[in-house]
Parts: sequence; C-alpha cells; structure tokens
Amino acid sequence: MDVATTFKVQELQARYVQALDDDRLEDWPNFFIDACRYVVTTADNLAQGMPLGMIYATSRAMLRDRVRSLRDANVYEAQRYRHMIAPPVIEAGEAGVVHAKTSFMVVRIMHSGEAMMFVTGRYDDRILLEGPEAPRFVEKTVVLDSRVIDTLLAIPI
Repeated sequence: MDVATTFKVQELQARYVQALDDDRLEDWPNFFIDACRYVVTTADNLAQGMPLGMIYATSRAMLRDRVRSLRDANVYEAQRYRHMIAPPVIEAGEAGVVHAKTSFMVVRIMHSGEAMMFVTGRYDDRILLEGPEAPRFVEKTVVLDSRVIDTLLAIPI
C-alpha cells in the first residue's frame, strides 16, 4: 500500500480513538458516511456467521441517536477509555474504498481511578478515501477477542 493511503488510514484511526478517549462522543458519528454500518461483535460470533452484535447501527443518524441516549437517558457507571492501536494492515478495494484491519486494546478507567484491561480485538474497516467527506468509515466492525465482557457496553469501542 502506498504511503499516502497508509497515512490517511492511520490518521483516521488515530482521530477516531482520540475522540472516544477524550469523551467527544458527539464527534464520533462524523467519522462515518451517512449510510454506514457499525457493529460490535465477538470473534466467535463472526466465525459462526452470526450477523448481529452487541451494538448494531446502519446509519450515521443511528450513531447520533446512540450518543444522545448515552448523554440523556442511559444510566451507567462513570468511566472512560484509553485505546492503544496497532498499525493497520490495508488492502485495496473498489471505488475509492480500502479495507483495513487494525488491532486494538482498550483500558477502562473508572471514576474511582481504577484502570483495567477492558477489551482487545481488531477493527475490520471499509474506509472511503475519495470524495467530499473522505476519509470516512463506510463500515466498522469491532471484533472482540473475548466472548464475554464484564459489564454493560455503553461507550462505543
């Protein structure tokens, strides 16, 4: 993959996780095209062909609704994330879209200050690199290594 494409993908991933880590959830939907797909699932579910996940959204509007409910309606223990991401493995796609797989680890920091490894996994992404809104995620599938997480999954990964 050429350096310019690699840089665009890495920059998008870095800005994406930084927005989540900084609790700028209102910015989160802007990393996606309007007709996007965002799924959080497990490696086991993916291997078994189970299409639904813990979180499933099929548009930027659904992502905005999720943020609004997190801010205004949902009740969950105060926490924040710190992502560590690996360099992506990128493959060419069609029509200005590339495929990227990026490994991640997320540490969850509770309001008490306690920090613990929360989840590990990979992002399987389709990324639009051309056009007026580029670069943006067309599809982001968050594949968790573990079948079980120890608490409610509230904040996007």
